[in-house]
Amino acid sequence: MTTPPAASPPAPQTLGVWLVGARGSIATAVAVGLGALVRGRVPPVGLVSESAALRQLPLVPWSALVLAGNEVRSGSLRAAASELVAAHILPAELVADAGPELDAADARVRPGLAVSAAPGAAEPRDAFEAEARRLGSLPPRDQIAAIRAQLEAFRASLGGAPVLVVNVASTEAWREARAEWSDLAAFEASLDRGERPPASMLYAYAAFASGCAHVNFTPSLGSTPGALRAFARAKGRVHAGSDGKTGETLLKTTLGPMFAARALKVLAWQGYNMLGNRDGEVLADPAHKRVKVESKDEALRQLLGDPGLHSHVAIDYVPSLGDWKTAMDYVHFEGFLGARMSLSFTWHGSDSALAAPLVLDLVRLAELSQRRGEVGELVHLASFFKSPLGGGTHDFAAQYRLLLAWAAKCAPGESHGTR
Repeated sequence: MTTPPAASPPAPQTLGVWLVGARGSIATAVAVGLGALVRGRVPPVGLVSESAALRQLPLVPWSALVLAGNEVRSGSLRAAASELVAAHILPAELVADAGPELDAADARVRPGLAVSAAPGAAEPRDAFEAEARRLGSLPPRDQIAAIRAQLEAFRASLGGAPVLVVNVASTEAWREARAEWSDLAAFEASLDRGERPPASMLYAYAAFASGCAHVNFTPSLGSTPGALRAFARAKGRVHAGSDGKTGETLLKTTLGPMFAARALKVLAWQGYNMLGNRDGEVLADPAHKRVKVESKDEALRQLLGDPGLHSHVAIDYVPSLGDWKTAMDYVHFEGFLGARMSLSFTWHGSDSALAAPLVLDLVRLAELSQRRGEVGELVHLASFFKSPLGGGTHDFAAQYRLLLAWAAKCAPGESHGTR
């Protein structure tokens, strides 16, 4: 247990934000959106940290954020932004304004840990992809050392400013949990033996080892296993995750408690998702899809508490949708005297436009928690995630109340107790 200071230290003049998946659609929308916020070109729509309830917090200003990160594919943020303009997601004028910042962030992107290519896979397109493949094939201790060196070089370039790592990469393939992932000493021994865990765990480990806070916006394991949670506490770091809650699950965790509160028996909840872009392409693979489906389905089962519930989530890749995603849900429920009724809804939105503001919120809120001396899982950020670290309820309204209660403790002039 730690006791945060009675008053938060002042916000840093500079905060490094290291994005794993630095040229993906979400990271691109983050970069363009940040430039627009700094210039005052857009209102803070979709930004929870700019809402009336949180605006009084001593959060790091937008102008302090400096973007960098890891990527496994060659390309550029300008090219990625142009694709989002063509998809009618980013305004062309905002992308043009943000050009210098996009180029500067691109110059700070470093090769990440590319999973070794299967036989017959295409050759790397350039030296950047070749280096990512090389790093992906190294023993795990060497991979951690490489990411740490990148993070520490980035921090040094910022004059020693704090750095926060955010994973916004594509979903990893499902892997059976291993016993050593739940214990820090056993995990360290497995690394020494050359046993390679998922890359998301290595990024999280490298972040904590380098003194960085960590946010996992993906369904990948990241800092979820017990060994990584213990390592975060040992290093005095905060972390949050996992799997950003932006669309269908946001609705489920809002509507599910309504059925429970009104004692209506949900007989079946059938969901169907269509999405394009790189994430959709990755999720077309059953091993990657399994991770996402389990994350989306867990919340509903907990909220309704009925082991006999028929619940199903399907995800299909539809290339023509690009960054847009559509979720169609059918809820079949029973009311008084056995009357059977239904609710249907369709959610159509841009994956990047929904996710980017939440990433920016999480950066500011996690930084404040770290600055205040908090340690470990940030349970008050549960409302941002499908599978929140630290457990607790999946009820969105209850999760949001946790955030408000934390904000009340952090407000200037308030006294603070022990976590």
